[in-house]
Amino acid sequence: MPETRLPDPKRWTALIFIAIAQLMVVLDATVVNIALPSAQADLGISDGNRQWVVTAYTLAFGGLLLFGGRIADLWGRRNTFIVGLLGFAAASALGGAAVNTAMLLGARALQGVFGALLAPAALSLISVMFTDAKERAKAFGIYGAIAGAGAAVGLILGGVLTEYLNWRWALFVNIFFAVAAVLGAIAFIREPAEGRNRNRLDIPGVVLASTGLVALVYGFSRAESDGWSSGVTISLFVASVVLLASFVAVEGRVKAPLLPLRVITERNRGGVYLSLGLAIIGMFGLFLFLTYYLQQVMGYSALKSGFAFLPMVGGMIIGSTQIGTRLMLRVRPRFLMAPGFLVAAVGMGILAQIKVDSNYAEILLPGLVLMGLGMGTAFMPAMSLSAHGVRPEDAGVASAMVNTSQQVGGSIGTALLNTLAASATTTWIGSHAKSPADLKNQLFVNQAAVHGYSVAIYWATAILALSAVLAFVLVDAGVQNTGERVAEGDSIEDMPIPVIAH
Repeated sequence: MPETRLPDPKRWTALIFIAIAQLMVVLDATVVNIALPSAQADLGISDGNRQWVVTAYTLAFGGLLLFGGRIADLWGRRNTFIVGLLGFAAASALGGAAVNTAMLLGARALQGVFGALLAPAALSLISVMFTDAKERAKAFGIYGAIAGAGAAVGLILGGVLTEYLNWRWALFVNIFFAVAAVLGAIAFIREPAEGRNRNRLDIPGVVLASTGLVALVYGFSRAESDGWSSGVTISLFVASVVLLASFVAVEGRVKAPLLPLRVITERNRGGVYLSLGLAIIGMFGLFLFLTYYLQQVMGYSALKSGFAFLPMVGGMIIGSTQIGTRLMLRVRPRFLMAPGFLVAAVGMGILAQIKVDSNYAEILLPGLVLMGLGMGTAFMPAMSLSAHGVRPEDAGVASAMVNTSQQVGGSIGTALLNTLAASATTTWIGSHAKSPADLKNQLFVNQAAVHGYSVAIYWATAILALSAVLAFVLVDAGVQNTGERVAEGDSIEDMPIPVIAH
């Protein structure tokens, strides 16, 4: 066993600036969600295209995360981290200055590209800078807490910026965080030279994985406008299956694969990626629907909408820090993940009861609290287990894989549930409209929209319940123990990787 490397004396200061970068990424997602209705009205974005303000980012992010993880391993995590920050800031400036839909969507896609460089580099830096397992757990705990707090800050900040300045500042604000993180990275982050992976980059793997995922999510999006049985929709799904199957075949043969199949074929890690990805599909659509429900149906301001989401964020922090983390060392992961997803499904089922005149305290408050508690409880053991028993040279790609499952899940969730909601709304209008005048009646329009939201949320409830079943069946690992020291070159066990929420 190689000698244990001495820890970096500046590691805790460096963590501050890595956490600032994480705060920026989380802020970006929640800020943009709150600002979306204002951006849509200002730029004239159609209802069919509004989801792409979210999906363009998550698709680019999720499709390129594996590529970003390998780039960080090959070219240096610190350098990749800094390039990711600078690119993210430039893309945010472009989005804030957008004059039309195409410019905004292009900027959001660019944010996703640079986010895919930034996120795995940040996670890998923490892994290689903190060599003691207890210190690493504490560092990731701080990093995860920043992510949870960032979601809350983003919801409120998004409301403040949108209401008192304008929606463009929801993107411009990223520039300040990026500049601070870059200056801190230059001054304090030192990456150990021996932490790099010297293998060549798997270009065929990058192309096949990225195009396969793009085809998959775009297929769900086209289903809304063209229908599920249209030639374009079916062609995209077929292309996705062929490309992703080819990716798996290539990864099994090349010398230095982008994603070594051993990372995903291990039962527990595969179970985590699958159940967590499905759970995120259910969760992401909810954000979009509730934002529009609160602002357009309930008449909430952007700021009030931000505060309305806080019970879910609070529940998630409590579920993660007070339930998941505390029980993780005593209870097998599946006995936290499965019940957590089930509690979230119950919360989602309550939220599906929304009406045009629903009372926040009776429907939204309990639903959001249960959603947060359930997801927070399930996330912590899932994140810990996602790198369970992984080889050191695969730690970066395992980190990227768990984030890929979330980001792609988010892209599919937004596209799929938006499609289901739009279809349900159209069907409801067709069966309830008695004259053209009904379509000009705001109450009628709101009733149709809320029906669509409710149908989509019921689907999300079923998806969360399926996540619970898969977590219970597939995840069979024992109680996790993070108390041992990890030496350089040892297997990295139980590395709790926090959620990159979008």
